[in-house]
This record gives sequence, structure tokens and C-alpha cells, in this order.
Amino acid sequence: MEPFLKSMRHWGAPVAAVLFFALWCVGEAGRMGPWPGLNIWPGTVPLVLMTAAIAVAVWQPIASLALTAVLLTGQFFYLIPAMYPNHWAIYIGSFIALAFILWTGAKRTVIIAVSANAVFIVAMTFLMISWRYSYGVGWFYPLYGGDRVALQVHGWQLFSILTLIAAGCSAVGLALALYQERGSLFQARNIAQAGLKEAEIDLIVEQERTRIARDLHDVLAHSLAVIAAQADGTRYLSSDQPRAVLNALENIASSARGALVDAQRVIEGVRDDGMVAPQPRLSDVDPLVDMMRQGSLMVHRSESGTPARLTAGQELAVFRIVQECLTNALKHGGRGTEVRVHFDWSGPGLALHVASALADGAATPETDGPARVGRGIPGMRERAYLAGGWVTAGPDGEQFRVTAFVPYGLHPAGDGGTAAGGGDSEGGNDGEDGVEPFTEPLDAVQLDAAELDAAQLDAVQLDAAQLDSAQQDPRQLEAAPREAAREGAQPKAAVRG
Repeated sequence: MEPFLKSMRHWGAPVAAVLFFALWCVGEAGRMGPWPGLNIWPGTVPLVLMTAAIAVAVWQPIASLALTAVLLTGQFFYLIPAMYPNHWAIYIGSFIALAFILWTGAKRTVIIAVSANAVFIVAMTFLMISWRYSYGVGWFYPLYGGDRVALQVHGWQLFSILTLIAAGCSAVGLALALYQERGSLFQARNIAQAGLKEAEIDLIVEQERTRIARDLHDVLAHSLAVIAAQADGTRYLSSDQPRAVLNALENIASSARGALVDAQRVIEGVRDDGMVAPQPRLSDVDPLVDMMRQGSLMVHRSESGTPARLTAGQELAVFRIVQECLTNALKHGGRGTEVRVHFDWSGPGLALHVASALADGAATPETDGPARVGRGIPGMRERAYLAGGWVTAGPDGEQFRVTAFVPYGLHPAGDGGTAAGGGDSEGGNDGEDGVEPFTEPLDAVQLDAAELDAAQLDAVQLDAAQLDSAQQDPRQLEAAPREAAREGAQPKAAVRG
């Protein structure tokens, strides 16, 4: 029904005009005279004008009313033949045009059309009854008392008939307009209900984010603070341990502190819908490479071409891809793995190449066993796709190679642009939900439990208030172990004694 009415709003008036003209030609075929007959029939001009009024009622409603006014004015001044008893009903074309105007016209146009047709009905009544024009059109007997007597006796009857015909046509137009308005209201109601449902879903998601943020703060932040404090305390109390043990403890502490900062960023992003928390950029790639070198990876970073500007979301994607590649190289290749990272800015986008040596018998990220499906490579592909690029990853001879492409504009990075490793970029923080902090290097640190003295770990005692304050500000973790080491010097000597 709706598609049909939509078509009729555009093409209903022309179709009605054609039918109106055709039916009158068929009905008056015997009275028009020899073929074609229209050139001598007195109703030809009124029929043509009323047909045109119907045809343009939707597109040009004022022009439609003007055509009816032209017909009546021409008949008043004897420029157009008056109506005869057999074709006075051509006037009904004006009411058909009124129906289309009431259906499709604006409120102001509707008021003008109704007012104009009220005047038209009065004029039609006078023309049809007056002895100077149609002389009663054969309906009313002559009274021989002039127009005043005829209008007083028969005028109200003809006026009522024409008004009823106009009211019937107007009722059809108003019914169609109200039906379509009712459909629009139903559509608006459905849209409002859908909006309420989406708002309810957003509220549920926000409540879940708040719960996750609270759980992360209560569990993860506390645990990471304890790990960092214990590792730093043990390192300061065990200065006579082998250098490898001290380096491992330092890596554990620094990684825990970095993970704690990342966890706090994730918590802030969850609470603020991921739009306020600062996210890593290209400028953070160099610190990431330095940290991975401290984790015993042999990382060689190179670059070619002129750096171009990337959006904040693209910078985040590049950083996470590099982070995932280095983490997988440390996890699957072990300590001492050689990794080459190359940024190629010479093409229509940034081409990132990361190649790492495969250890003998080491499982690749894609063949890590049937019981566990890794998320690293699919996550990199998803990030690259969201940034407008792509990622390929897989073994290449004795190396595991990852190639990523992120498109960018042709404008080189200026003073306010972002090159590889510096500057702010446009677009703000386009952070993504579910960003995991860089904690996987902790899994690769292999320590011999026999090399660590349990008594040294038990000697580090941190006050609960210090841990709580450390969760609020991770930088306090660096001062806490030194203080604990000074206070624990006597217990350490007692254990050794």
C-alpha cells in the first residue's frame, strides 16, 4: 500500500487528468458533431482547462487554481462559452484538483485552495443559474423574474450540490493525507523505540565497563604493584647475586611498572568510553624497542623514505602491530632472537616489515598447537583493517615475516605533523576498546628458582598503605624498594648469619 500511494503522489494527478479527459470525450462523442468534433463542441475549452488544472495540481497547485479562475473569468466576460446542460459537470474537475492539493500540499497551500474553491463554487452557481449565461442549465425552470429571484429560489440548492461534491473530493484527499501522516507517526514511533533500546544497551554496556574497571583496579593493579615492589626489593637486597639474576629482576620490575601504567590507561579508557585515555603513538615505538632490547632481543630498526602524517588511530595500530611482533619474537624465539624492523615511507602508505629468526623446533604463532588458537595475528589484521590497511604473516624460510601496510595522505609531516617517532597528529585519541597492555615480555623471563634465596624475598615487607598509594601513582614504586632495602639490611644480615 505504501509504495502504491508513494507512486500516486507523483503520478496520480496526471493519470486522473487523462482519465477525466478520455471519459468526457467518450461520454459526449454523440453530441460533438462530426469527427473530431472538439473544434466545434462548446465544452472543449472548459474541458481542456479543467484537465490541465488536474494534471498540475500536485506539482503547481497555485497554477491549478489559476486555470480554474481563468475559466470562470473568461465565462463571465463571454470569452469562453458558458456551460450547457450536457457538460456543466466539467466544473467537477476543479474539485478533483482540490483533492490532490489537500493530499499533497503544504498547510498554507491547502488554506489557499479551500478558500479559492469556496469562491469558485459561488461563481459557478451564479453562472449556471443566471439567464445571461447558462440559464439554469436545464435543471431549473425559468422564473422570468431576473437573476435575483432565480438565485433566491434555486441558488441555495445548486450551491449545496456543488459544495457536497467538493466536500466529497476533499474528504478523499484529506483521508489519504491522514493515512500517510499516520504511517509517518508509526515510523517515528518505531525509530524512537529503537533509539530507546539502543540507549538501554549503551547504559548496560556502561555499567559493565564500570564493573570491569573496578575489577581491574582491585585485582590487576594491586598484583602488578606487588610484583614490581617485590622484584625491586629483592634486587636491592641481593646485590651480590649474579648479573643475569639482577638483570632479570630489573626487567621484571620495569615490565610490571609499565604494565601497571598501561592497566591504568585501560581503566581510564573503559570508564571514559576509550576517548580520553592517552594511547600509544609512533613516538612510543623507540621506547618499546629499547625495552625489548633490555629483554634480550636483538632488535635492528631501520627506516626509508620521508615520514608522512598518520591519524592517531593509525599510529596506535602501527604501535600495537610492532608490539605484537616483538612480543611473539621473544615468546617463540627466546632470548637473543634477532629481529629486524623496517619502516618504509616511500609508497602511498607506510609499509612495515618485521622479520624474526625462528628458533629450532619453535612453534609459529599460527601453529601453536590445536588446543589453543592465538589472538595475536588476527588482532594485528583487525587493527590494520580498521586503519585502512592489511597485514600478512607467516614463515619465510628460516624467518617469520610480518608485513603491514597502512595508507596515508600525500602531505608530508610538517611542524605539527607526526613522523615516525614524534609529534602530535590530527584526530585526537582514536583509542580502541580492549587494548591489552604490554605484559607478554614477562612470560619470556626465565629465572632459576634455585638462584633466588627465599629468605631474601620474605625480607621485603611493604606496608599496605604504601601499596595503595603505589597503585594511585606507579612512580612511587621506585622509591619504595630503596626504603625497604635500607630498613631490611639488618634482617638480611641475620639470614646470612
